[in-house]
Amino acid sequence: MTVDDDNFRFFGLGGCNEVGRSCHIIEYKNRVIMLDAGVHPGYAGLSSLPFYDEYDLSKVDILLISHFHLDHAASLPYVMQHTNFNGRVFMTHATKAIYRWLLSDFVRVTSIGGGGDSRLNSGNESATSSNLYTDDDLIRSFDRIETIDYHSTIEVEGIRFTAYHAGHVLGACMYFVEIGGLKVLFTGDYSREEDRHLQVAEVPPMRPDILITESTFGTATHEPRLEKEARMTKIIHSTLLKGGRILMPVFALGRAQELLLILEEYWSQNEDLHNINVFFASSLARKCMAVYQTYTNIMNDNIRHGVSSASGGKSNPFQFKHIKLIRSLDKFQDIGPCVVVAAPGMLQNGVSRELLERWAPDAKNAVIMTGYSVEGTMAKELLTEPHTIQSSQNADVTIPRRLAIEEISFAAHVDFQENAGFIDMINPSKIILVHGESNPMGRLKSALLSKYSSRKGTEQEVKVFNPRNCDELSIGIRGLKIAKVLGNLAEEELAKLQKDISQKIKEDGSKMDETAEDEVNGDTSEPIKTGHTIAGVLVSKDFDLSFLQMQDLHEYTQLSTSILKSKISLKINADISLMKWHLEQMFGYINIVNDDEEEWECLIMDKIEVLVDRTKTTGGGLFITVEWINDNLMADSLADSVVAILYSIDSSPASVKMSSKPHSHSVKQENGQEEQPENPPPSPKFAHADYQISGRLARISALLRAQFGDTLTMLDNGNKAQIKIGKNEATVNLLDLQVDDLIDRPRSELTELELQKLEEFEFAHGPMSLLQNALDNNTPVVISCRNNHKMVARVKAFDRHCNMVLENVKELWTESVKNGKGKVVNSVSKERFVSKMFLRGDSVVIVVKA
Repeated sequence: MTVDDDNFRFFGLGGCNEVGRSCHIIEYKNRVIMLDAGVHPGYAGLSSLPFYDEYDLSKVDILLISHFHLDHAASLPYVMQHTNFNGRVFMTHATKAIYRWLLSDFVRVTSIGGGGDSRLNSGNESATSSNLYTDDDLIRSFDRIETIDYHSTIEVEGIRFTAYHAGHVLGACMYFVEIGGLKVLFTGDYSREEDRHLQVAEVPPMRPDILITESTFGTATHEPRLEKEARMTKIIHSTLLKGGRILMPVFALGRAQELLLILEEYWSQNEDLHNINVFFASSLARKCMAVYQTYTNIMNDNIRHGVSSASGGKSNPFQFKHIKLIRSLDKFQDIGPCVVVAAPGMLQNGVSRELLERWAPDAKNAVIMTGYSVEGTMAKELLTEPHTIQSSQNADVTIPRRLAIEEISFAAHVDFQENAGFIDMINPSKIILVHGESNPMGRLKSALLSKYSSRKGTEQEVKVFNPRNCDELSIGIRGLKIAKVLGNLAEEELAKLQKDISQKIKEDGSKMDETAEDEVNGDTSEPIKTGHTIAGVLVSKDFDLSFLQMQDLHEYTQLSTSILKSKISLKINADISLMKWHLEQMFGYINIVNDDEEEWECLIMDKIEVLVDRTKTTGGGLFITVEWINDNLMADSLADSVVAILYSIDSSPASVKMSSKPHSHSVKQENGQEEQPENPPPSPKFAHADYQISGRLARISALLRAQFGDTLTMLDNGNKAQIKIGKNEATVNLLDLQVDDLIDRPRSELTELELQKLEEFEFAHGPMSLLQNALDNNTPVVISCRNNHKMVARVKAFDRHCNMVLENVKELWTESVKNGKGKVVNSVSKERFVSKMFLRGDSVVIVVKA
């Protein structure tokens, strides 16, 4: 079943047309996922948060954190403790291990630096005026975070998601999300370049429909890794030989470890540098290095093999020989040349900012910018090579800048070639760009649209979107719903398939070949045959559809079943014989199941029970109860018809005719003799034999209006009724009770499904119309029985309705005798009867004679 009306919605709360405070909302089929929850490094306090007030976070089912960097994870405690979010949170094991220490340090640094906002404190005594959240908030939220392994799949409320390696930093992952058949890949920050300790980003085995990917570097191309390493070590070596100092601002975790591996290897290869110190200055240095030493099993082959072989007595590459770890500058002796790898990378505060201000006036020193610099930070400003820099302690104080500034990007983000290559491999039809400044993101969008321009207007067309923060992006999804047939229903359908194949082989006079065997096993390259109708219960659970029989519900779904029975009580002013007559006129045969002193009960078409309580009957009225089981639309429709007939009995002219008694009377003439009617008509056996056509039309139209309401329109002076329900339309000729062709093409042009529907309609509505045509044309009635297993049921059904049909149409051939004044003095009905019923081939033939 194809579905056209489902929309995928993307709502960027942060990280759209900017780098920082990454947070994205995706919605599909009433499921909501939040991707990342970071802060903006260029802002402080509430200003650094994503725009959480623009979305109702109580709707979020799950929150997926891609990696531990502050711009992707630092506002998570705020979301969990200070908003109405109540969903579940997932991240990888390594991310959670580092997240705890990194966020604790973030709380400490923002407290010292006054980077908070006092607005958070209103109504919340646990938070200080300088923090988004407290350490207690961090601890309480930390216990609620769940972990996911790489390549494992977790399902929550019908949402399936799998984690894959993303490169970038330790523990970083991309999430492959499936919701109701829609596949979405969120890359987070990822890298396709081989480095010294991380695996490259993986290519998921399944093709996503929608890709949400970073655009940090836009259309830029990275310098090859070995060339970058050589250029960096050359600058470091020459600066140290001149007696200068090297500052390398980095995030405490991520690229810092890659740079430390490079420096450790370079120092071990150059003995003239052994007397020069390399420092890793971070309050988290020792704690974080312990995490890296623990999670070597998820790093690349070089690291894993080095650990397993333990060559040279060195069991772990992160146990450095030439690098010293320091927590702060309190005991740092700033004497002579040295290299300091220091956090934070944006130079907003902390050790790296303090060393920058200390070393900036000396031209012998150098700062090497190795990562991506966010707009609004000192790191970005420094790349413009200003003559002075502002003091972090006093905004009125400026410091001369003479040290050299070098930019060698080791940022583990994809460049254009890597990003475009990755997109080619997964081949999505929709791409949403995030995590990039407006200009590079715009250039990347243009480049991708140009790259895939040849597909425009085809089914393979690629659409690229770059929404801004707080803009909602809605994408129409054309999906395909597949239901699994289970239990007894599956066995029955398989048996039918095998029977059909066996019959086909028998007719062809050949043995089962390989093609037939494949068809029996459900493995065939032929087009799938459509139009086969099966009946059962469709069960939907977490977007998975199952089709099975009622008795299998408990076994496969743990659902219990119950029977819903409807009941209508009413009173009419009639007797049982008159009510029975009216019901027989409409439904032909009714099955009287009980007729005693206390109650009278009949069953109509094996579905509707009509019960008369004789103990309550007074003054000629009947207390009637109509009951039926609400198992299908047919039962409800029949019940409506029964109730409509019962309510119409009081006002029906036929009721007056049936309840009247013959009375002999005379009119005296002038000569005193009584005028006697000539040939007085005999008392009719059925009152409706003399019932006028106009009266019958009025009654039928009233019944149709009671059933179909305002959808009924009378045409042709009341001789036809048109019924419109949605796109379906039918016209009933009330004179001959024929329904105009619902399918107005010849049978030879109908498809198998259309032919089956037409035959089912003819079977349900055809006895009266078929018999009338037979009486008109004096031709046999032929009822097709294409499906042999239905033949007996159809013959019985026709036989049951024949008497009712004949009575209903008999008056259409009533001949009247009139006197000279045009008055009807006698009427004679031309009796019709069924003389013969027999089977011919796959049809039932009924010969009707006068």
